Amino acid sequence: MELLTRGYDVLIYDNLSNSNEAVLTSIEKITKRRPEFVKGDLLDRELLESVFSKNKFDAVIHFAGLKAVGESVSEPLKYYKNNVTGTINLLEVMLEHGVKKIVFSSSATVYGTPEKLPIPEDSALSTTNPYGTTKLVLENMLRETANATSGFCAILLRYFNPVGAHESGLIGESPRGIPNNLAPYIIQVAAGKRPFLNVFGDDYETPDGTGVRDYIHVVDLARGHIAALEKIKTSGTHIFNLGTGRGTSVLELLAAFEKAVGKKIPYKVVARRTGDIAVAYADAGKAKRELGWTAKLTIDDMCASMWKFAQNN
Repeated sequence: MELLTRGYDVLIYDNLSNSNEAVLTSIEKITKRRPEFVKGDLLDRELLESVFSKNKFDAVIHFAGLKAVGESVSEPLKYYKNNVTGTINLLEVMLEHGVKKIVFSSSATVYGTPEKLPIPEDSALSTTNPYGTTKLVLENMLRETANATSGFCAILLRYFNPVGAHESGLIGESPRGIPNNLAPYIIQVAAGKRPFLNVFGDDYETPDGTGVRDYIHVVDLARGHIAALEKIKTSGTHIFNLGTGRGTSVLELLAAFEKAVGKKIPYKVVARRTGDIAVAYADAGKAKRELGWTAKLTIDDMCASMWKFAQNN
């Protein structure tokens, strides 16, 4: 959507496994432009070839991947097949068609249990779950592809925790089945779709015992991609954290949602999840220095926009 408002031509390639084609109408309402859409999977090499043959792309922004930590622990092969094999197909087809710029949706999970806070881009890398491992594998694959391919530009954006919806209330997160992320689960409890929120552990070494994360508004995140796309002109590998640089606990986020919806949201403390860590928040200074980008929207903005989207949908 941010690309369309800036005048770019956009083609969306998505298998709709956790999304809905109706979002195209919402995008058109907001931007007055409708992106081209192809329903397709990165595992479908033949269709991917066809799309690249019929279009001239300057760059690819790669978001396609499974992303639930808990599910990755129980179904690791599903994550390796989808995330890694799909990206191999994409990179091979890109190179065959001379497309040498990619902005990749990576994750702060590649930092594993962080050595220091806030977390800078040059921190040691490790993972605590298969989802994170696939992201690290793909970062290495992109780096090595850039090293081996003249003129290839790989921009790795390490997301922290995306939350929020468009201010119009027309576009937001509406996961199928049981949400795998905290904020949409809170919204479903607030809307009466689920009886209570499970808080996974209250015995971490944090101020209130619950896990602390760096929550970033999805609109700020989208604008970070535009900044990377426009500012980075040189080949090679470029890595940036996209976060606010501030940590918010589970209970603090819950309180912010209660403020947005105007009522208490029930929760229950349960055992920690395998693969979770206590605290993670970004050092976002490099993105500010090199991209001119900073996160501007607040936790209250995130919660209010999500609640508005939920009420509209």
